[in-house]
Amino acid sequence: MPHYDKSLVWFRRDLRCDDHAALHQALEASRLVFCVFIFDSHILDRLLACGARADRRVEFIHSSLLSLDAALKKHGGALIVRHANPVAAIPELARELCIDAVFVNHDYEPDAIARDASVAQQLKSGGCAWHSYKDQVIWEKDEILTLSGKPYSIYTPYKNAWLNKFQPAAEYWDLSSLNPWDIQSMPGVLAAPGRISPIPSLKELGFETTDLSGLNMSPGMQGAQTLLDDFLPRMKNYRDRRDFPAIKGPSYLSVHLRFGTISIRELTRRAMQAIASGEGGEGAMSWLSELIWRDFYFMILYHYPHVTQHAFRPEYDRIRWESGPEADNTFLAWCEGRTGYPLIDAAMLQLNQTGYMHNRLRMVTASFLIKHLGIDWRRGERYFALKLNDFDLAANNGGWQWAASSGCDAQPYFRIFNPVRQSEKFDAEGKFIRRYLPQLAQLDARHIHAPWLLSEAERVKAGVIYNKNYPAPIVMHDQARRKTLARYAVVRKTTVHDPSV
Repeated sequence: MPHYDKSLVWFRRDLRCDDHAALHQALEASRLVFCVFIFDSHILDRLLACGARADRRVEFIHSSLLSLDAALKKHGGALIVRHANPVAAIPELARELCIDAVFVNHDYEPDAIARDASVAQQLKSGGCAWHSYKDQVIWEKDEILTLSGKPYSIYTPYKNAWLNKFQPAAEYWDLSSLNPWDIQSMPGVLAAPGRISPIPSLKELGFETTDLSGLNMSPGMQGAQTLLDDFLPRMKNYRDRRDFPAIKGPSYLSVHLRFGTISIRELTRRAMQAIASGEGGEGAMSWLSELIWRDFYFMILYHYPHVTQHAFRPEYDRIRWESGPEADNTFLAWCEGRTGYPLIDAAMLQLNQTGYMHNRLRMVTASFLIKHLGIDWRRGERYFALKLNDFDLAANNGGWQWAASSGCDAQPYFRIFNPVRQSEKFDAEGKFIRRYLPQLAQLDARHIHAPWLLSEAERVKAGVIYNKNYPAPIVMHDQARRKTLARYAVVRKTTVHDPSV
């Protein structure tokens, strides 16, 4: 690595100043290090075009940047924040500050790869170096391949290979590759320009404040650490509690992982240490498996960027989805939580009202849209992308293609979640349903999952009046199942008995 006089660290989805690969490398190789974040005008303009002036993600980023700036100032630096097209803004800033090298962490999304290639080319043509590092995953790109040198497309062998990178058994795991990147004792120093504009306000960016505080969403590094501290004592129970939306089971760290306010190495190290010590029980291994799924989907996106537009398995693009005005109305009913299936509707209302949806419910609502309503999975994927606080292209695409049976290691096409059974199993008392559908609160635990099984008189007595305060079912499960099996016949190789989950 050459030594540079002045370098620039471009923060993107890594909004922290500890355990940060690019910042470490820049401080090690440079005398002075400047830091910048660009509010990408193309991305923000698309959000504004969708009417999303009150976007929690923008506010989360904005608040996290204030936290990052304060942390950098404690060490003599400051965060330069601009609202611009980064393809032009980064080379411009490099010239303005007489920067010798720009340091970043890898981004694996197709658009980001193209953006970085353009920026790197401009910098190099001006005599400025470009350095990019692995930071948001544990193993990336070609670091885990099959014996034939190809990317894995099935999760379990990928997971085994992933774990074997540390040694074959927990008691012998070498976790040195998870050590945090040291920021404190590097020879370089953080710097701030002589004149630096204040971080633009949300209003100046075209956005409004949201209900982050009301939802108890604490942005920034401290917010992430608070959630981690809360989760660590609960980790051992993760496997037993993770599927029940009415109880506190998940870590709720996904939005912090998305924006990099906490390091994936720290989370992975905590999980693996708990497993190796025996203190984490089955919960720690279950949580680690979810982190490995995250790496898996990043790897798939990197090697198969076509999944952003097409099925991972091309034959699934032959499926003919419902279309036309009736399908549009059906899709809108799903979006707005008006399907007549209480668990589905409560989950969609949770998403619309909070920007969060429990992972079990993501699978159930996706399956319902695709295999009960016959709507193209890409429409649901786009809706989640618009609404989820923790939207991540790799994971969102992987999850939707899993539900559609079109992705790598996806559920079989004949596996069609029965939303009533899912509701009875994972919200048995109806606590989650009642939270978002108070009009169903008087229904008992037996009937709240399927109100249509009651007589009209019984429903009215319980305060549930079709077409007034709650809709009748938009489709019946058995009918939808038959239509789905027929729809998927174009990819079916053999007739398989449906175990009906």
